[in-house]
Order: sequence, then C-alpha cells, then structure tokens
Amino acid sequence: MAHWGMYRATAVDGEVTAVDPYSGDAHPSPVLGNVPGSVRHRSRVAGPAVRRGWLEDGPGPTDRRGNDQYVPVSHDELTELLAGELRRVIDRYGNEAIYGGSYGWASAGRFHHAQSQVHRFLNCLGGYTRSVNSYSTGATGVIMPHVVGAHWKMFSRSTSWDVIARATDLLVAFGGVPVKNTSVNHGGTSNHPTQSALDALRARGGKIVTISPLRNDMHGAATWLAPIPGSDVAVMLGLAYVLVDENLHDRAFLDKYTEGYDVFERYLLGRSDGVPKTPAWAAEKSGLEAQDIVELARTMASRRTLITVTWSLQRVKSGEQAPWMGITLASMLGQIGVPGGGFGHGYGSMNEPGLGPVPYPLPTLPQGLNPVTTHIPVAAIADMLLGPGTEFDYNGNRMVYPDIKLVHWAGGNPFHHHQDLGRLRRAFGRPDTIVVHDPYWTPMAKHADIVVPSTTSLERNDISCTRNDPLLVAMQQAVPRYADSRDDYDTFAALADKLGVADTFTEGRDSGEWVEHLYDQWRGYLKTAGVHTPAFEDFWIAGSVRMATEDDLTFLADYREDPVRNALRTPSGRIEIFSEVVDGFGYEDCVGHPAWFEPVEWLSGERAEKFPLHLIANQPRTRLHSQLDHGATSQASKVRGREPIRLHSVAAAARGVADGDVVTVFNDRGACLAGVVVDDGMLENVVQLSTGAWYDPLDPSDPGSLCKHGNPNVLTPDVGASSLSQGCTGQHVLVQIERYDGELPPITAFDPPHFVERKGP
Repeated sequence: MAHWGMYRATAVDGEVTAVDPYSGDAHPSPVLGNVPGSVRHRSRVAGPAVRRGWLEDGPGPTDRRGNDQYVPVSHDELTELLAGELRRVIDRYGNEAIYGGSYGWASAGRFHHAQSQVHRFLNCLGGYTRSVNSYSTGATGVIMPHVVGAHWKMFSRSTSWDVIARATDLLVAFGGVPVKNTSVNHGGTSNHPTQSALDALRARGGKIVTISPLRNDMHGAATWLAPIPGSDVAVMLGLAYVLVDENLHDRAFLDKYTEGYDVFERYLLGRSDGVPKTPAWAAEKSGLEAQDIVELARTMASRRTLITVTWSLQRVKSGEQAPWMGITLASMLGQIGVPGGGFGHGYGSMNEPGLGPVPYPLPTLPQGLNPVTTHIPVAAIADMLLGPGTEFDYNGNRMVYPDIKLVHWAGGNPFHHHQDLGRLRRAFGRPDTIVVHDPYWTPMAKHADIVVPSTTSLERNDISCTRNDPLLVAMQQAVPRYADSRDDYDTFAALADKLGVADTFTEGRDSGEWVEHLYDQWRGYLKTAGVHTPAFEDFWIAGSVRMATEDDLTFLADYREDPVRNALRTPSGRIEIFSEVVDGFGYEDCVGHPAWFEPVEWLSGERAEKFPLHLIANQPRTRLHSQLDHGATSQASKVRGREPIRLHSVAAAARGVADGDVVTVFNDRGACLAGVVVDDGMLENVVQLSTGAWYDPLDPSDPGSLCKHGNPNVLTPDVGASSLSQGCTGQHVLVQIERYDGELPPITAFDPPHFVERKGP
C-alpha cells in the first residue's frame, strides 16, 4: 500500500521492476509508475553520512549547509555522534531547543511512520518543540473549529460520493474538483471513486459549475467560470448578495442553525462598511460577468445544490475566508444536512472527502507524552529559526519563538512544502545541528549535518490503513534493504539504548514484533466491540482485511435533524457565521465574519505592474508532492528535463516562446527555469507551475540562486495567511517570464553530494 494506491510489486535483483494495481481500484493512479526503479536509484542514501564541516568544526551555525562535502561513517559512529549531540543540546539548552520537524508523508504504514517514530523517540528523551496544523489545510485547521466546532469532520464525515451522484442537482465547485489530487490519501488508498461519481452525477442529469482559473481543475463536462485568481470570496459575496436582494435565502434555517448571520448581512449589504457586495462589485473584483453571478445565484436557490471549496483556496493570504464564506453561502441556501445539498471542503484535494469512514479506531504507534508545550504553526519554521525570542500571534494567543539548536527531521521535504526557499536556506543555516532521516538525497538531506539512511516501505514489513478506506493492508517486504540503509526504528532503538531509554522506546520488541503487536491490540479492541477479525497469521497470508465503513453520509445531517442533541462544538452550538471569539481577538486581517481582503499577490494590485503573470503553484499530477520525482511518470512530464509550466498562447506569443522552450520564471524573490507547455485552458495572464520538482540551485553556495529544475517555491512569499492561523500561502504568486536562450545547465537534483574520506584517526 502506498499513499497513491494499493499494488503488487514484481522485483528482480533487489529492484522493483513492475507494479500491478489492485483489481478493485476503479481508476488506479498513474503515480504508481514512479515505483519501478526507485529502490536502487542513484539518489538513494547508501549509508550513514556526516557533513564534513560539522565533523571537523563541530556544531554551530553555518552557511555551508547545502554546499559541503560528506564523510561516510558507520552506524555505530553515527549513533555515537548523534547521541552525544542530543545529550549536549538537552543538557545545555533544554528539550525546547530541539525541533521535531517531521512531516507525515514518508510512509503509509502505521508502524514505520517516520513522524511517529521520531516523535516517540524524542518524547522518551523529554520532549521537543512541535508544529501544529499542516501546509495543506493551515488556515482551515484553525478557522473551521471556530465555525463548525471541528475541521476534520468536513473531510472524514463529508457527504459521500454515492449520495452526491444520486441526489445533487447542481455542484458548484470553487477551485473545481481536480481528480489528479484524489490519487492520494495519507494512510494509503485502495480505490479512486471521484471520476466515476462525477460521471454518474452528469448521467443522471446533474449539472456542474467549476469556478477556477484552470479549466482542467474539473474532470468532464461542466460550465467553466474563470475568475481572476484570489477573487473567489468576492464571487461568493456577490452570490450571497443576490440571495438576500431577491429574498432567496432561507431565513428559517439561518435563524435555527446559525449564529450571527445578521452581523454578516450588514457587512454584505454595505451597512457596516459602506460597500455593498453587489454582483457588479464582485464582477469588478473577479473579472466575471455580473449577470453570470446573478443567474448562478438564482439557479443555486432553485436546485439541490452542493457548494464545495478546495483546499487550494485557503493556501493563500486570508485563506480562512474561502471555506468560511463557502459554508455561509451554503447556510443561506438552507440545504446543509440535506442529501445532495449543503457544503463540502476538500473534494478534489485528497482521496478522503466523499469516502465512508471506518467507525472504530485504527492501529497506531503510540508516541507518548510530550512535556514540552512550545509549538509553532507548521509553516512558520523559517520565522522561528530566524527570529528566536520574537513574539507572534496565533489563534488568539501571543506566543514567542523558541531558540532552536537542533532540528531532527524524519520524513518530508520542506523544500517542497515551504515558501521562499532562499529565506528557508538562510534559516537552516542558523541551528547548531540538523539531522535528517531519508532514503534519498533530497534537498533537505543535502542541508543536513547528520544523514541517516532510511529504508523505503518496499524494504520492510508494515500494516497500512486510513480512516476513510475499507482495507487494512499487509505491507510485505518486496526487496532486501538497499546498501547500508536501516529502518528508522532500528536507528532510534540504538540511540535510545545509548541514551538510556531503550526500554521505554522499544518496550522489548523488534520491528516485526511491533507490527504484530499493533495488529493484535487493534484486533483485541474490536473483539470487545463484537467485531471479528482474523488472526495476524491469517491476515498476513491473505494480504488484507476488509473493515466496516459508514456509507451514505450527508455532512451535518445529524445536526440538522436535532441541533440541540447534536449541537456543534462551538460556543453557541451552532454554525458561527459570526464568531464572537474570533472577533474578540481583534485581528485586522481576520475579523469576526467572512469578509473580502484584497490580496497583494493578484493581478489587480500594484505588484502586477512589475510581475504581470499570476502563477498558480498547485500540486503535481505526476507524483505526490516531491516524492519519487525521479520516477518514470514524473520524468515523462518534464520538458527538456525541467518542470513544465503551462501558459496561454497569448502570453506565450507575447514573450516569443512556444511548446518545448525553456523559460526563466522570476520575481524579486528568486528565479527558476521551466519548460513551456502552451495551453489555452486558463486565463491569458495565468500560468501554472506545480510544486515538487527537487530544488536544484545553479550555485549551491548562494541561497538566492536560480533553481535550474523548476521549483516554484523560490518565488512564493513566506508569509502567514493571517494573524489567526499563520497558514501556508504558497498557492499564488506574481511572476514575469522570459525566454531562456543560454546553454542549459545539467540537472543535478538527483545526484548524491561529493564524498571525502575522514581526516585524522
């Protein structure tokens, strides 16, 4: 099982040579094509390594990370060095000085889950500074608990695809429903039903309106409205204005199920700020026709309408507003909790919304308790490293960044996730020590002082499952461990032994015993609940076990049926269109109700005079994040070795470029090369360059160097969504493009760093 699908691997001489998707998958992900050839790829970390400067000069801040040689060491030497450095930092600075900075996408397995492993280990030592929320839903994860009492329910207990297919008359999709993103789920996925559900909706006579600057954000036939990027909230406000102006809103629903609507309506009608949010106003902001907004609002009010908002719309400045305004608009229609109507968030963002949840807990490696309370929003890592002691706002709290001396990273590549990579590189120069566990020489590994050679999921046994998939899968080892790589668990067990916490970390089990223990513990829990599951030996032979799922769900149907008994976990127990709590924080950039905040990075602003193209840095269709960028599927999409950038024929002609050309994409933060793909399925002044190309600086010694491979995060701004969430804003950025006529530099992103032998005894 992988994040992008279930499959059977064929291996020859220690390498996977072919994969066969699970027969029960309606639409297997093409990303599986990246797996063959991945185990023994030249970018693998073959053994433990230490950066030469750290080994010779000792721990400390440096500008040589990302531009230094490495020294091979044994596992015993690595254990000795790393254990000593952990003890030094803890004894001198305390556990708060360690940042456990891992991200959760390294493996779909429940035991060999890199983030869980490193957090369990660090908790055995007394804890660490942690991160909260995610790069994908940083704004949503903070605002929606204030609005509906939780944010995870919008994904895991969303309206089922089967319900949408048979009951929705009109799907209005802000950000579309990009099928490419539904390839993946965080704990693996055995089926991809999105495309079939959209086809079934249309076959029944249902209609789809996709509101996105990119036509291919929706699979199949749909009415395409292409607003100026960043103007979605303005469009929603214009639709809401029509509902009120023509008395099409459901006042009875608003009175019974929502809180603070009247405050919002005063803003909507311009009574509180003097600016009515009319269709004409929305048209000026969005570039859409005012009459199209009027007609869409009337149609939405006359049919069973589901409003969806992708996660991409909250990965921008003021990202809290799109999901908040989306559920406000759905509340005004009065269809929340009705099959086929209401609101959804994240359809087309991951293969979780629309799938039935498993109704009981899943096997999970316990991480233990973290006695360190210090934490940061995950997208604030550069701010933290560059500004220890600096105060910042977060969700109503005034907090202080800690002084981090050691970064311990296992799983994840922040050079994919994070923005303004030049700034991130400078931030990574500040700690005393950076430790990275990785199977590959990713950009993050090349910025480490101590590199731990991890195995891939193909080289070990594990179990995989997720809260919205019916299969618990035996992830059986397909190939031997590569070179001198080692399971992270074994590395941590050796460190734990050296530091005197082995019993706490291992509990006397090796990795195989842990996998069986987690399954048996889960099986025992289900037995007490009257659910039968096979013994571990039988499960391992069968390869999977089917779990129950709650199907035919409608989001907030229980709340609609009984809003008292099933009150939401908000202060009022209702949907908070106006939140007194948020309003009480006093943030100028996030007030107490959904509102329009004019972006900085948008085509109608002053910045567009210098950088006239709006770049959308969305998720790639050929890989998960940056994983296996060297794989066949990902490489097949490249243009002369560079990440493809799509632009309209008008924009291409104005710059004298055509299909297959290489261009420089730049702004005042940085620049990258990319390969041109001309595509008229977008606005003329919009370009699209996916994230995930491995960062490959032309001059590794210069943090501001051009990326010759095409990573858009050299361009994106490293600013939080608002004072409330500090969420990631990497989706949108303004750029200029010029034809590149020089000699193309070779791609070196997948090459290991240079090694030297250790000096001295």
